Amino acid sequence: MNQHPEIKAKGKPEWTTLFDHLMHVKLAIKKIAANTGFDVPKAALAAIFHDIGKAHPVFQARLNGEKSEQTFRHEITSLFFLCLVREDWRDDTIEMIVAHHKSVRKDPREKGILDLTNVESNVLEYHLGDWETWSPAALEILECFDIETRPISRREAEDMYDYVIVFCKRKVKKERGYSELRGLLMGADHFASAMIDKTDMKLENLFVQPDLKFFNRTSEMYPLSLYSADSELLHTMVVASTGAGKTDFLFRRCRGRVFYTLPFQASINAMFFRLVNNLEKDNPTLDIRVLHAASSLIEKEDGDREDIVLQRHPGSAIKVLTPYQLAGIALGSKGFEAMIVDVKGCDIILDEVHTYSAISQAIVLKLIAVLKSLGCRLHIGTATMPSVLYNRIIEILGAERVLETKLSPEELGEYDRHTIHKIADWETSKSIVKNAVEAGQKVLIVCNQVKSAQDVFEKIRLEYPDVDALLLHSKMKRKDRKQREKELIGLDENAKPTGRFNTADDACIVVSTQVVEVSLDISFDLMVTECAPLDALIQRFGRVNRKRHKETIGKTKPIYVIAPPKEEKEALPYDLPILQKSYEVLPDGNVLHERDLQGKIDSVFTEIDFMKIEEAAAFQSDGTWKIAPLTNGTAWLVEMLEIDSVTCIVESDTAIYRDGNYQQRMELEIPVRYWSVHKFPRLEYGNGPYQIPNEAYNEELGLLAAELKHTNVNHQIS
Repeated sequence: MNQHPEIKAKGKPEWTTLFDHLMHVKLAIKKIAANTGFDVPKAALAAIFHDIGKAHPVFQARLNGEKSEQTFRHEITSLFFLCLVREDWRDDTIEMIVAHHKSVRKDPREKGILDLTNVESNVLEYHLGDWETWSPAALEILECFDIETRPISRREAEDMYDYVIVFCKRKVKKERGYSELRGLLMGADHFASAMIDKTDMKLENLFVQPDLKFFNRTSEMYPLSLYSADSELLHTMVVASTGAGKTDFLFRRCRGRVFYTLPFQASINAMFFRLVNNLEKDNPTLDIRVLHAASSLIEKEDGDREDIVLQRHPGSAIKVLTPYQLAGIALGSKGFEAMIVDVKGCDIILDEVHTYSAISQAIVLKLIAVLKSLGCRLHIGTATMPSVLYNRIIEILGAERVLETKLSPEELGEYDRHTIHKIADWETSKSIVKNAVEAGQKVLIVCNQVKSAQDVFEKIRLEYPDVDALLLHSKMKRKDRKQREKELIGLDENAKPTGRFNTADDACIVVSTQVVEVSLDISFDLMVTECAPLDALIQRFGRVNRKRHKETIGKTKPIYVIAPPKEEKEALPYDLPILQKSYEVLPDGNVLHERDLQGKIDSVFTEIDFMKIEEAAAFQSDGTWKIAPLTNGTAWLVEMLEIDSVTCIVESDTAIYRDGNYQQRMELEIPVRYWSVHKFPRLEYGNGPYQIPNEAYNEELGLLAAELKHTNVNHQIS
């Protein structure tokens, strides 16, 4: 039988043959299907057929750099062979194949099968091409998979196309929901495309339940470690102080594979390494992954390139990611069905889901609802949640299904760690920082905006040129931010202290934005911070006097909170009234008592506008789905949250980016919002970053927003 090695599925640099790719996807889909409840033989058959249309000469020419006369979709040509599939499997086979790259309608680039039929009159003829000439080679490849084949007439291929069109129109018009079959094929296809000839080997450790007995450790220093996590109740809500053992307790509540969410990249990275170090002894081959915008830069010391590529794919024992990535499920974002296949029935830890706006609160609630509908067990831990939000979550999960755990007032009393001082402005903080540096203390300064952090850092560098100082925020090249996060933690590759910043014995100063707030295991001596919402402030405070042992209990360290600004614009990204109320309830010159925090939070957040997002959400509040199968939702999530949705690079990095591999390109990218760079030239390779002038980036300060605004775009080098 002829495998036709000259027919490729992937272009350079791998040039994977079509036969090999179909074999890799078949292996992957069998593994995924067997562990997620799908019909394995049916799934394997769809994997064999899903890309067979790539044998078409137009596709082969495209791989060699030739442009098509019009839009060509290999999904369509693959479905011409549908008559070889038994009739009672055809609909499911279509469902897996027809939209495994594009939405069948309203695709952003109008390349879905129903889009094409509306805008191009000769879709069928163009995709058939010289059918009698190219289809025999495709049939010979199918025979290599023990598929019973025969010559297929042009008329039969046309009939199959018509059948697919009717099928898709019926789905879109009459049905609402999502296609898990589509997600199954997507997950397998993406996995195999990433792993290539290592697919079979990398499948071995997928869908393995982690051994979490490490978290059964107990200590009187961590009261939650003494609480029983045994309960038949499905879900968990834990309210406890930072350092009380929430993470261990939440993991002790897990029974299967785990998705662990945290809101910031720096905290996600720190948690990933923490889990690797904690669990490696009991799980020497455990598949732990991290997923966020720059997660391709994060790897274990002994990790390899394939481990990095795996991060987005299904089957990991533990995955650490942001809640917004999971929220794509509820909004029907591209690839959401593949995530559903991966996450369904798993344990989900939502750690410190403290939210700042009505829209983000609405998304968190929508996420909780959709994950519950997928049979997931939700475990939520917080030190800062307003009661009105807490009660709404309990209502969604069902109080009769939730194990609620809180520290007692006596236990809370042992977590009084900070004395709060209110100060008028940055000028007032100068003497405070000076005295701390002279005393050899570690100082943490937190700003609400990148520009403010940059300005403060420049002044610190001028004032203290001989003191170890570091600036950390999100608008940096990913390689620069990664290096700064590593320096901040103060540990080397072997988890040994470097003697810098977090592990320093001498004075140091770190200036940061909100990225330090959650789950970073750092402990500084003093903080100066701009006022933020009270829940966010409490998270920030947790980075000071964090080390907990008998000698530190009952002792406090100082926090200096700068008064809120006068103008709404200066308060961004927060609401000025919330800042004012938060500042008002803080003590001044006195200890902030943990037992009083809930009352203070509730006095600030007396009500929450649970903004409705039904218009944009695929998953509705009544438990139904608004979206049609085989289609995607909108990009509304990114737009409303103002997430850094695109990237840019500086001009001087263009050649390196052009010639670099995936990881090298990622290191050079700077995450930004579309509107800040959309007027600049955009590259056509990699992730399509916008090209900004060199003067808009400083290696020490990061992205300089003012330079972007003042640049004459017409003078940009393309």
